[in-house]
Amino acid sequence: MSKYKERNPRLEVWIDVDTETSGQAPSVGSLLSIGACVVGRSEARFYVELQPLTDRSWSVEAEAVHGLSQAYLAQAGLPPAMAMQNFADWLEGLPEVVAGQKLIFNGFNAAFDWMFVADYFWRYLNRNPFGISAPDTKGLYFGLTYPGTSAWSQTAKSVIFGRNPDLAVGVHTHNALDDAVEQAILLENILAKARNRNLR
Repeated sequence: MSKYKERNPRLEVWIDVDTETSGQAPSVGSLLSIGACVVGRSEARFYVELQPLTDRSWSVEAEAVHGLSQAYLAQAGLPPAMAMQNFADWLEGLPEVVAGQKLIFNGFNAAFDWMFVADYFWRYLNRNPFGISAPDTKGLYFGLTYPGTSAWSQTAKSVIFGRNPDLAVGVHTHNALDDAVEQAILLENILAKARNRNLR
């Protein structure tokens, strides 16, 4: 008999989250924008832009990708504490959460987005509504298609879409909300193809 006890499953609401930042990690860059939507109900959306931290570096390479300038965010962005409170209020006000479902953070390369969101939640609210774990669409795809997918580099969207052209659900704009919605739909479609046993 196994020493590990199976937990009773709890209903969950998965939130796909995407971020844009000014650096590669919270210790050296600022969180600049957050986009989020409910997986399976992508019309439920959240977006916020944040003021950059003055003691963090600024990547001109990153700015060229996301198009958010320091001058613009200094005026239009919210103070980080207010932005994170707004995000927490949106998450905890979702009908699924009010009904008792557990929040699950998901991303495409969740490790990157997760570290910024978790850091900012703890730094400014002293809590993280998502808890301490986060699944990742890239890892899910790797597991579902192994051994056909045998290297992490094969979980890039270009490879996934090359193998599964019907999964290309939209243009990746590097707007955090656009990308969160795109990635939520991608996750739904990956799971549907896996159920039908035609994911490659």
